[in-house]
Amino acid sequence: MKKQKENTLGSKCFRYCDPSISFSITVEPIKPFICSTIIQIVSLKQYTLIAMCFTVAIMKDGVLMTAEQYYNSMPAVIRKKKPNPLQTEIPNYYLVSGFSHPRLPVITDDEMTLKEWGLIPEWTSDRGKADELQNMTLNAMGETIFEKPSFRHNILSHRCLLPVSGFYEWREFKNTKYPYFIHPDSKPGFLLGAVYDSWTDPLTNETADTFSIVTTAANPLLEMIHNVKKRMPLILDYEAADRWLNPATSPEELRTLIRPFDETKMKAYTIGKAAGNPKFDRNIPEILNRVNYPELDPPTLF
Repeated sequence: MKKQKENTLGSKCFRYCDPSISFSITVEPIKPFICSTIIQIVSLKQYTLIAMCFTVAIMKDGVLMTAEQYYNSMPAVIRKKKPNPLQTEIPNYYLVSGFSHPRLPVITDDEMTLKEWGLIPEWTSDRGKADELQNMTLNAMGETIFEKPSFRHNILSHRCLLPVSGFYEWREFKNTKYPYFIHPDSKPGFLLGAVYDSWTDPLTNETADTFSIVTTAANPLLEMIHNVKKRMPLILDYEAADRWLNPATSPEELRTLIRPFDETKMKAYTIGKAAGNPKFDRNIPEILNRVNYPELDPPTLF
C-alpha cells in the first residue's frame, strides 16, 4: 500500500507542472503541497537553463521604424492587404523583464497588436495553472518547438514577430556577472521570431493574448557574452520574417529559419550592473549608458 501511495503522489505532482517541459526528479513520499512546490521550482530552473531571452528594450521610435521598414519591404500587392503598423499604440521600455509579463507589440500575418509576454496555451485549465505556465513559457526552444505541447500547434499556425530595439544578456567572468546590451549594427531594431496563443479564463471569460520568443543556439558573439547557456533569441531579417509569418510556409522550411543570426550584423557593449537588479527602476534611459570594466577583454564589442 505504501508503494501505491508514493506512485499516486508522484504522478499528481508531475501533472502539476507544465507538460511541455521535460525533466526527471526523484520524489520522496512527503506532503503533496511540499512536493508540488519542489517540482515547480525544479522545472522552472531547468527551463531557464535551456532558454534565455528574458529582458528586452522596446523603445517606441526605433520599434516603430523597424516595423515600418519591414512593412515597406513587402511587395506592394501584399502591403496593400496589411494594416500599417503605425496605427498601433506602442509602449516605451528601456528595459523590461518578461517575468513582469508586459504587453508588447507583435506583428502577426494580418495585424500589429499588443500581446502579453509569457504564452498561455489555450488548453490551460485554470488561472493558477496559467500564472505558473507564463513564467515557464517566456521562451520556446527552437530545437524542440515542434514537439512540446505548449508550442507544437502554435508553431504551425500562430507565428508572429516581436520588434525590439535590442536585448540584454549577462556574461559570467570569474564568478561575476556583467550585463551587455545587444543591438543591431545598422538598423533601428531586431525582428524576433515568436509564437502566440489565446486563452480564455473559464471563471471570468476574459481572454489573454500571449506570446513566447523562440530561441536558438548562440552565434559566436552571443557565445562569448552568454557564455554559460549559449543561447540567443531567433532574429529574422526581412525576407526570413516574411516567410516566418506566411501561413503557407511548411514545417520543413520553418526549421531552416530557426538558426543563429549573423553576428556581423550585431553590436554589443557592457552597461551598469543595476540592469540585473529588479529592486531598482530599470526603465530609464540611463540604463543604456556604457560602463567599461577593465577586467574584461574586450570591455565593448563593436
